[in-house]
Order: sequence, then structure tokens, then C-alpha cells
Amino acid sequence: MDYEGFFEAQIAALHDEGRYRVFADLERHAGNFPKATRYVDDDTQEVTVWCSNDYLGMGQSDRVRKAMHDAIDKCGAGAGGTRNISGTNHYHVLLEKELADLHDKPAALIFTSGYVSNWASLQVLGSMLPGCVILSDELNHASMIEGIRHSRADKVLWKHNDMADLEAKLKAIDPARPKMIVFESVYSMDGDIAPIGAICDLADKYGAMTYLDEVHAVGMYGPKGGGIADRDGVMERVTVIEGTLAKAFGVMGGYIAASQSLCDFVRSYSSGFIFTTALPPAVAAGATAAIQHLKQSDAERNKQKERVAKVRAAFDAIGIPHLSNPSHIIPVMVGDPVKCKWISDVLLDNYGVYIQPINYPTVPRGTERLRITPGPLHTDQDIDHLVRALNDLWSQCALARKVA
Repeated sequence: MDYEGFFEAQIAALHDEGRYRVFADLERHAGNFPKATRYVDDDTQEVTVWCSNDYLGMGQSDRVRKAMHDAIDKCGAGAGGTRNISGTNHYHVLLEKELADLHDKPAALIFTSGYVSNWASLQVLGSMLPGCVILSDELNHASMIEGIRHSRADKVLWKHNDMADLEAKLKAIDPARPKMIVFESVYSMDGDIAPIGAICDLADKYGAMTYLDEVHAVGMYGPKGGGIADRDGVMERVTVIEGTLAKAFGVMGGYIAASQSLCDFVRSYSSGFIFTTALPPAVAAGATAAIQHLKQSDAERNKQKERVAKVRAAFDAIGIPHLSNPSHIIPVMVGDPVKCKWISDVLLDNYGVYIQPINYPTVPRGTERLRITPGPLHTDQDIDHLVRALNDLWSQCALARKVA
């Protein structure tokens, strides 16, 4: 077989479909986010980032950076091994206590990423609960899909956020079989939000566990930043809350928060936890500092909400179509992969505006979009510049505008 020819043909197909992804070579400015320097060959360009998952700018926080510097000075760079052998550091213990408190759970367990925490936890829960049936929302993240697949448990898909369909699927399962409802709070591509309380009602009625992915909500919602379940006052009703340290908390890593026995079970049986080197202590220290700050401060959340509302209003004023949702995510709908990529390229090259195009397979064909995440550090001037740039390009592409 011509291996190189195969690889080249597959890449060429992505180019032809307008789905080839190019990494922008960026250097974020510490303390001045969302500004960054873009490197292009031997030249540089100053840009404004509009698609970061560092939703509140905590990755630039003086408090977070100081905590990380202090931890490096105390412990060095790496963890030194897996948690079981030589990698458990006091900063890991402190972080897990902070996360358990954040979600009003007895325990928490940290992983190297949100992807790993979903994959490892769902895989071991689904494979070891005898006869388990996993009921998965049809729009769940790839990490959840992979974890369920590798568990080899029976899987039942239910229509996105559809309580009638979920109940019908639950009713059809033998009441004696273990069941786990797996879903997200904020769905990151459309920005819609799950009815967590209603899902918990069905779980109680049919004897199911609940597994809630809050990665796009932790830090962002609730009195102390515990997510949508915190906002809605239902954290104690959810069996497992999974989250990330890489978005609103500004660093990296993932975790679950649950009962002491469930966390201990995953810690003891999950290969995805057992055989993975632990997070660097400095990362754990930075995450702890971010969580502690956002438990006490609403300033970042309130400013972020105001920025989102201002961007949406500006788009409405000039007819830029965007999905209406109650979250912090603004999906600007283009509907064509080639035009979506072209707009993204021109925004970056000519306007210094960085927004990555979102194409298939991340979203269905025909729903290509620019996923915009306004943050508390975007200025009025940043917003005005973004709106003018999109207005220009919408006209150049002859794209339909939304009629008010």
C-alpha cells in the first residue's frame, strides 16, 4: 500500500471541502488578554482573540500566575509519576478538596484533561456496573462517546434535551438493570442548556444514576461558580459532576466530583487514571487559586454577561445571524464550510480578529459557524472592531442577514 499517498489524499479531501484546519501561531500577552501576537513566517501581527475557552481570562490572572510560580519554586516542574507511584503532591490533595467543596460533594478526583476524565470515568463505570445501560444525549461530546464505547455497555441514545424521549427510553429498560443518564449542562456548539432538574426527576423515578458534564459551565454559573447545577440548586441530586480546569479556571486538567466510594472506585479501577502521570503541581496550584477566587467573586461573571449582551445586540442591529441561547456562547451561523473558512482567514489576516471556523464533523454539515466567546476583558473598542469586520465580510460574501 502507498501509505504516504493515502495520507496525502485524505488531507487533500479536507482542503477540497474547506475543512482543513490551520493552527494559528499565537503568543498570548500575559496580563493583557485577549491580545496576542501572531507569528507568520518572519513577521508578526497583533490580534484580538475572540474564540478562547479561557472564558473569564483567569489564565492571565495575577493570583493564578503567582500560585503557579510559587509551586514551581517549592516543588519543581513535574509531578514525578503517576498518582499511585510517586506523583501525588500536596497541591493535588488541596485541589481535590477545593473541587469537592465547589460541588458540595464528599470527594473529587483530578485527571490530566477533561477528555480523560470523561473517557476514564465512563469507561470504568459502564464496564463494571453489571448489565449497565447508558442513556446518552445524542449531542454529547466526543470524550463521552468514546468512554461509553470503550465501556462496551449497552448504549441508548435519546433526543437532545427531550424529556419525553428520555422517559420513554428509561421506561423500556428492565427496572432491575443499572442505568446511567449521561448529559452535558451547556452544549458548547449551540450554547443551549440542559434541564438538569427534570433529568434528575426521571433518574429518581426510574432508579438511574446521573453523570453530568459541566465543562463549559464551571466557573461561569452559580453563586460560587459550580456550574448550571449550582445555579439551579440541584448539585446534590446529581450522582457524578464532571468538569474541567482548562476553561473558566484558566489552566488545564479535568475532574469528577461524587461520593467518596464512587471516586475511590474510579481511582482504584480506571486504567485511564492509574497509568497516567499526574498533573504538574504548579497546574494544580493555579487551578486551586482560580477556583478559590471565583467562589468569592462575581465580578468576572457579571462583566462577561454584560459583554455577551453587548455583542448580541450589536449583531442584531446589523442582521448578523446568531443562535439565540441563554449561555455565554455566541454561534454566528455561516452555513457554508468554504465561506466560513474564508471569513475566518480574512478576519485574521486583514482585521487582526482571531475566530476559528467550526465545520464538520464538530457540527453537522450546513451549520458551519464562527463560535464567539466574549469575555470580561474585551473592550468596547474590541467589540466595535469585531462588528465592523463581520459587517464588511457578510456583505462581501453576500450572506443572508437576520431580519429583526
